[in-house]
Parts: sequence; C-alpha cells; structure tokens
Amino acid sequence: MITLQRRQLVGHDILLARHGNHISSMRVDRSNDRVVALLDDGSLDSAPNLITPGLQLPQTVRSVLREDWKLLSAWAGMAALMGGLMTAAAVVLGTTADPAMLEAFTAYAAY
Repeated sequence: MITLQRRQLVGHDILLARHGNHISSMRVDRSNDRVVALLDDGSLDSAPNLITPGLQLPQTVRSVLREDWKLLSAWAGMAALMGGLMTAAAVVLGTTADPAMLEAFTAYAAY
C-alpha cells in the first residue's frame, strides 16, 4: 500500500548526533543511500540512511516516479498516441463523410 509520506533520512540524525554544530553542509548520496557531511575542519563523514537493510520505508511520490518512470512514460506516450489518432480520425471523418451521415450520427441517441 502506498502511503506517500515524506521519507525521514536517518543519516542526517546520525551525523547531527555525532558532530552537532561542527557540520558545514550535508548532501544525500542516493547511489550509496548515505548522507555525507562536510565538517568545519574540512573532513568528511557519512552515515547510512537505513537503520537496518530490511527496513521498508514508506513510499513517496518521488520514489514511485524514480522506480516506475519507464512504465509511466510508456503509458503517457500511448495515451498521447491514442488521442492523436482519435483526433485525426474525427478530422478525416468530418471532412470526407457525407453530410447526411454526419447528421444521422449526431441525431441518433445511443442508450
């Protein structure tokens, strides 16, 4: 079940507990799933974002898009293609069809 909550990055808390006010900046290294901190003395420290490797974090909109972007792009492309084909069919039908048939199409009530 997707709850779409904001993910809490555990690495920030770990680094704040270790170094407190001696942190100049922090960044998230998504490829290694770690938070990296630049300290006042110029050294670097990092902490993992997961407390345990098997922990299932709640999904966010970004995480869903990051994992399923190919599928969503394919569906959006198919929807755009179908919309284009339906528009083209309506234009062709409107320009080439017999006016009496167009009148019959619009007057016929399909229940």
